[in-house]
Amino acid sequence: MTHRAAIVSALVVLALLVGGRWALGRGPVETILVEQGPGMPAPSASEHAGGPSPKPSPTPKHTTPPSKSPKPPKGAGGPVRTQRLTGSKKVALTFDDGPQPTWTPKVLDLLRRNGVKATFCLVGTEVHQYPALVQRIVREGHTLCNHTWHHEFDLGTKPEAEIRANLEATNREIRRAVPGAKIKYFRHPGGLWTAAAVKVARELGMTALGWDVDPLDWKKPSAEAIRTRVVNQARPGSIVLLHDGGGDRSATLAACPAIVSELKRKYGIVLLR
Repeated sequence: MTHRAAIVSALVVLALLVGGRWALGRGPVETILVEQGPGMPAPSASEHAGGPSPKPSPTPKHTTPPSKSPKPPKGAGGPVRTQRLTGSKKVALTFDDGPQPTWTPKVLDLLRRNGVKATFCLVGTEVHQYPALVQRIVREGHTLCNHTWHHEFDLGTKPEAEIRANLEATNREIRRAVPGAKIKYFRHPGGLWTAAAVKVARELGMTALGWDVDPLDWKKPSAEAIRTRVVNQARPGSIVLLHDGGGDRSATLAACPAIVSELKRKYGIVLLR
């Protein structure tokens, strides 16, 4: 071996020794796993070629059950803009589906004996048949409410023009019986309110009138059941739903004396204006 060859061999051995020590002293390459977010591309297979693919993190489980949607308050059936309370401690009585020649006069007699005023929600076709009863309702100081032309449960689902025509026809019939009558309220049959019905009523100058006490007297329970339900459900400011039309209202009429007496004693009874 020549002197130059010996020097080259020594340098190669030295380089191998130094490189090996550098490689042995180097720490492992840190792998950073980034959680994939919206818009980020999924990692390709080549990115995991150096080792096994990491297992996906398990989907976290809820430690508490998801909250349930709150139930609507008692008596609610529609938009917030419906009036469901009187605004004072006193409660109000309302009677739907009349005027009716058998029951409306008896309800009016009872209210007069007790010095109580109420709101009557009138159906246009009934007004057409019994205009004299509307005249008596107004003459005795009660409030009028539009209850559609023919008690159409689905009126609120119709186009606004159709809703308006229905309510205007009912108001015209009421004012044919009582010229210049004030009709401050509108109540949708069944409380099946829609935003369109509330909007049209408001444009015609009527407040959407709801309730928060419903004894379901239209199902014809006993007089005692009607009385108990009204008294138990009532609270300060309640608006009570009753019926003087739409069928046999003998049980409602029989329940009314006790209802009026107990509500007057506990809260007082006010007329909606």
